Amino acid sequence: MNTAPLAGIKVVDFTEVQSGPSCTQMLAWLGAEVIKIERPGVGDATRTELQFNPNLPSYYYLQLNSDKKSLTLDAKTPDGKEILTKLLKEADIFVENLHPGAMDKLGFSWEVVHALNPKLIYGTIKGFPLSSKYANLKAYEPIAQVTAGGATTTGWYDGDYNIPTQSGAALGDSNTGMHLTIGLLAALQQRNKTGEGCYVYQSMHNACLNLCRIKTRDQLTLEKIGYLTQYPQYPNEKFGSTVPRSGNIEGGGVLGWTYKCKPAGGMDTELNANNYVYIILQRGEKDFQLACKAFGFEDWLTDPKFSTADARDKNKQAIWERIGAWTADKTKYEVVQILSQAGVPCGPVLSTQEMMADESLYDGNTLVKINQGGEIGEFVTPGVPFTLSSYQPVYGPAPELGGNNVEILTSLGYTAEQQAELAKNGTTEPLPKA
Repeated sequence: MNTAPLAGIKVVDFTEVQSGPSCTQMLAWLGAEVIKIERPGVGDATRTELQFNPNLPSYYYLQLNSDKKSLTLDAKTPDGKEILTKLLKEADIFVENLHPGAMDKLGFSWEVVHALNPKLIYGTIKGFPLSSKYANLKAYEPIAQVTAGGATTTGWYDGDYNIPTQSGAALGDSNTGMHLTIGLLAALQQRNKTGEGCYVYQSMHNACLNLCRIKTRDQLTLEKIGYLTQYPQYPNEKFGSTVPRSGNIEGGGVLGWTYKCKPAGGMDTELNANNYVYIILQRGEKDFQLACKAFGFEDWLTDPKFSTADARDKNKQAIWERIGAWTADKTKYEVVQILSQAGVPCGPVLSTQEMMADESLYDGNTLVKINQGGEIGEFVTPGVPFTLSSYQPVYGPAPELGGNNVEILTSLGYTAEQQAELAKNGTTEPLPKA
């Protein structure tokens, strides 16, 4: 029995780079047939971005296009428009992430496609909500982050590096793809009830903003009382009118910080500069008692500067300094071993190298190994981030450019002779340079 949640769902993928492909790849991993439309002779821009070998597709492309089919198609030609029209008439989902107005100009707006196939769900990714004064800006990952409040609240709060900083996580790209995936799955469920498809509009801005929810919470609090007790600036520095950058605080009211440790060796070296651990002091009295015993700081239990959570908020610097001195002669793994036994929330700061070397994460979902075959062989990528008790994704290779042309065009009724003509007239292959 095929338990793939999206078995039987056909997706036409008109996306490039990261935000759209991350969405359509998830749909493919959940069992949908995903037909990726690529430019003849060129393909998705990521095929040749950041390549490790000029003759092979980059890991950037491979990690975002697993289990898809590739159809090379110039949708600007009359034949290309006809082929795309045929695909859309039999598809369940259409996804695009071109710049604003591009699909309208091409002749495949929501209104046109909905008339072609009323059951089709049309998913689109743009930089900003339609109501935004920035709606026509061309958006990239950092643009989405800086306009959604993410950058102004990330980074260090004093010194030369007190500048808005974007996150290392792809909040504007892959995060947007996952948000659109949620919208498309909701639309599929809605279609089960109404029999009609809908238009799903996902902006990169809103996807970033959704993950900045606690910062909007902090803005509301700041406007109400004029300060934020969990921030390093409290109580000795003045707050402005907006949420400041906060270094490495936990953000939820408990006292969390990153502490330097001695290098553990192996992948954890001084040069790699990831010999750190994150430790949280909880606000509860019993939790704090256990933490103090684990640190050997039992004098804090009776010292009015530290014995209550409110007092600790006012004496953060002293707490950070003392715990930092305690972690300095231990590895991050030793710190975690000691503190976790006392129930203290903590974790080693892991590099991408350390994480990818952890065999326990190759559980079929967290990290997966995909065999691309040929010179590339096996590569690693994050898999489906959730688990289903009744379904295990199978992770296949990314497609060769135009590798499914014959299969797809034949299924649409094109003969071998017609396909040869499509290649000659620039629809599926690039025209010879004059």
